[in-house]
Amino acid sequence: MPSPIFGRELRELSKQLDLALPDSALVAEALDCARSLSAPWLFNHVARSWLFAALLARRRGHAPDPELLAVSCLLHDVGLTSHFDGRARFEVHGANFARDWAGRRGVGGDGLRQVWDAIALHTTGSIALHKEDVVRYCHLGIGVDYGGWGWRELAPEGDRVLSALPRLGMKRALTTCLCGIAQRFPQTAADNFLGDYGRRFVDGFAAPSSVDMMLDAPFPE
Repeated sequence: MPSPIFGRELRELSKQLDLALPDSALVAEALDCARSLSAPWLFNHVARSWLFAALLARRRGHAPDPELLAVSCLLHDVGLTSHFDGRARFEVHGANFARDWAGRRGVGGDGLRQVWDAIALHTTGSIALHKEDVVRYCHLGIGVDYGGWGWRELAPEGDRVLSALPRLGMKRALTTCLCGIAQRFPQTAADNFLGDYGRRFVDGFAAPSSVDMMLDAPFPE
């Protein structure tokens, strides 16, 4: 018999989408972990990102490892939660957390590397799109939910996902979250999209510049 670990709603949604999701203890624990750490709007975002990633992969005829894809998508924004402390970019903090979390549950070797890469690179499409399918589709699924990239490919399944997992004011909530990080930890916004939020929304925002780093290098020319 099918395992009940996903809950009735997600099982019903997977039937509506005709999408075979990995019904495993690892994925169930990733769902529980994401739900326990995340505000409702953020949990719905990571869950939608997972479903969008799986749908896009199916639509394009690719088959990333379903468990690694699920774990990567579901835990990709742990760095936006209260666990983030400014030691590194929020993507790296989340990648480290997810790698350690998955390692304690038996994922090893290349699987851990793919989870780390998928999360660390999820905001850097210029690199992620050239990596393995787990990394690539993690980025692509998140991109659908963040910026609507690839949305037209998902009709009508995408609307069903949105109905089951509503956005709950995500645009405003995510902007507030990212601006808070840019304000508290501007050093982590020097070379990534977080700086865009700081420059547009945060008064007095200043992050280290790669130009300044080069000009300030201790060489005479």
